[in-house]
Parts: sequence; structure tokens; C-alpha cells
Amino acid sequence: MNRLQRVRANLRRAYEAGRESVRVARAEHPAPEDNGVDFELPPPDPPVDHRSTSSRDDAEVPHSLRIAAAWSWRLIVVGVVGWVLVRFIGIVSIVVIPLAISLLLSALLSPAVGWLRRYRLPPSLATFLVLVGGIAAVAGTLTLVVNQFLDGAADLTAKASSGIRQIQEWLRTGPLHLSDAQVNQAIDSAQNWINSNTSSLTETGVATAATLFEVLTGTLLVLFATFFFLRDGRKIWRFLVRLFPVNARWSLADAGDASWSTLGSYVRATVLVAFIDATGIGLALVILNVQFPFPLAALVFLGAFIPIVGASVSGAVAVLVALVDQGWVVALIVLGAVILVQQVEGHILQPLIMGRAVAIHPLVVIIGIASGVVLAGIIGALVAVPLIAVLNTGVRRLARQRPEVPPDAVVVPTGGATAPAP
Repeated sequence: MNRLQRVRANLRRAYEAGRESVRVARAEHPAPEDNGVDFELPPPDPPVDHRSTSSRDDAEVPHSLRIAAAWSWRLIVVGVVGWVLVRFIGIVSIVVIPLAISLLLSALLSPAVGWLRRYRLPPSLATFLVLVGGIAAVAGTLTLVVNQFLDGAADLTAKASSGIRQIQEWLRTGPLHLSDAQVNQAIDSAQNWINSNTSSLTETGVATAATLFEVLTGTLLVLFATFFFLRDGRKIWRFLVRLFPVNARWSLADAGDASWSTLGSYVRATVLVAFIDATGIGLALVILNVQFPFPLAALVFLGAFIPIVGASVSGAVAVLVALVDQGWVVALIVLGAVILVQQVEGHILQPLIMGRAVAIHPLVVIIGIASGVVLAGIIGALVAVPLIAVLNTGVRRLARQRPEVPPDAVVVPTGGATAPAP
């Protein structure tokens, strides 16, 4: 018998052994009788465990409805807490708004204080020099703006009156062909509206005068808070972190450091972008010989701190001044310069300078500004975007997976390493 025949014999024996095992299995376990059903019905589902319910009645409620109800009452609680918090902030807004402005100024000026501290200056002296220098720069800029505006206000008023007369003449001779009576009626209607609203305007002026004390108090609070934030900000943050449980201190300290870094990056980048915008539009106004180039550039600089909305409003003011001062041709050129500067800002400066650390979707920016305006006016629009950027960074840091802190560790809330307890 050759090798091939031996292989065939082995396969034959294996086949016979397999058939014999099948016969034995069928003899031991006979098939059930056919009762007309083509397949065997599956066993019933096991009973649902309702240990999460508090009563037998809850067990009859569908699971999806119980989940929706659980989400609903939790969202209601969060909404009520948020509403109470907003109301509380509105009540103490005279304190909250100056503190928010102080934080923005501290984030802007903290690198200068750190630079002076590296030259062995005492903390109080370094903070005082930086704060005095900032106040002097702001006061000098405001003085220059006011002086230029006062010097050219009379000429601009005369040109505005001439422009109004040209508009009246255009209404008579232009495509509308309005009669003198219709033009005079429109002017009389505007005059009557002003006269009828004189009382409300007067009340607004009285209310503004009544809030002068609040403005002065807020300014003093901004100065004092900025000074102490710059000098003792790290100590204040350490004190706040120590109020929380030990296991949460490391995460809170890390999230706070990251949020503060984001705030500083945002403020400094915004200042740089605002300076570039003001320089570009100011040069265009100087070249076109438009009145008030420096005050309008300063307005553009301040408006750039309110993203999207501020630049558009300040640019519109520059275009209107150019229209009154030089005519519609120069106004169109100024409009083109404003649009060009804004395009360069939006497509080059913002992505390049802001970076990924403070990148926020434009829709979030618009919603945040609108909400800030509704809740706190101009100040709300000013602090809305940096607040969103800080919360975004802080929440992302808190949501990260953290290494467990040993129970015998001492947490140092300065971004440093965790040291073992003595």
C-alpha cells in the first residue's frame, strides 16, 4: 500500500467514525414531534429590573419618559440657579463691572509688572509704576482727542449744515421732486419730535448726572482692584483654591492658570489688532485729509475691543465724518479702506495673532455679544468674549483626565509640581 492509499484509508475511517457519532447522538436525543410550527418560539424576555424606581407606579412609566423627566427637572434647577446668579450680579453690578474691568487691565499689564520685578524692584513699587504709566497714557490720549475735537468742531458743524442744505436741495431737484411745503413739513415733524422728547432727554441728563457718583466710585474701585490684582493676584488665587477639597485643588489650580493665560493672550492680542486697525484707518484719513484723523483712529482702537460689532460701528462713524467733510467720493474711498482693514483683520490678523488658544467660533462671538448687550449694555459686550474664552479654556482643562493625587500630597496651586506632605 503506497502513501496515497494510506491517506485515503485514514480519511475513510474518520468519515465513518463521524457518522457513527451522529447516529449515537440522535438515538440519545430524539427530535421533537412536528406540531405544524416551522420554528421554535424564543423564550420570553426576562422581567425588567426597576430598582431605579421609587414605587410600583413609576415602573409603569416608560423608561424614555423617566429619563426625559429626570433631565427636565435638572435643567430647570440649573436654569433657576443661573437666573438667580444673573439677578444677583445685576444687583451688585456696581461692584462686578469694575472688578471685571480690573481683571482685563491686570491681564494686560501683568507682563510689564513681571518685567520690572525681574530687575529686583519691590512688588508694590513695580505695580505702582506700571499703573501710573497706564493712567498717564490714557489721560494723555483723551486730552489730545478732546483738544482736536474742540478745535475742529466749529468747522465740522458748518460743513454739516452745508451738507443738510445740499440734501434739501437734492430732495427738491432730484428724482423725488418734493415741493418746498413737503420738505418744510418733514423738517417741522423732526423739530416737533425733538420738542416732544425734550422732557425725556432732560430726565436722561438728570439720571446721568445722578450716576456720576457711581461712575467715580467705580473708577476708584477699578484702580484699587487693579493694583492689588497685579501685586497679590497669585496669593489671592492660592487662598481661593485652598477653600476647596484637597482632591479638587490641583485641577482647579491648573484650570485657573490656563484660564488666566488665555485671558492675557486675548487681551494683548486684541490690543495689538486694535492698534493695527487704528493705524491703518488713521493713515487713510490723514492721506485723504479728513478732519479728526487721530480722534477717529482712537475711536477705531476702542471699538476693536468689541469684536465684529465695534469695528463696524467705528468705521461707519469715520465714513460719516468723511462724507460731511470731503464729500461722497472721499467717503467711498474711506469706506473701501475700512472694509480692506477689516478683511485683513478677519482673515490674517485674527488667526495669526489670536492663535488656537483663544479661537472661538464667530457664531458664539455674536451670541455672546448680543447677550452681553442685553444683560449689561456696552460693558457686557466688552467682557462677553473674554469671559467665553476663559470659560472655554477652564472647562476643557477640568474635563481632562487627571492623574490621581496621592492622599499624602500637598497641592501647590501655582502650576508647580505636587510635593509630598512633610
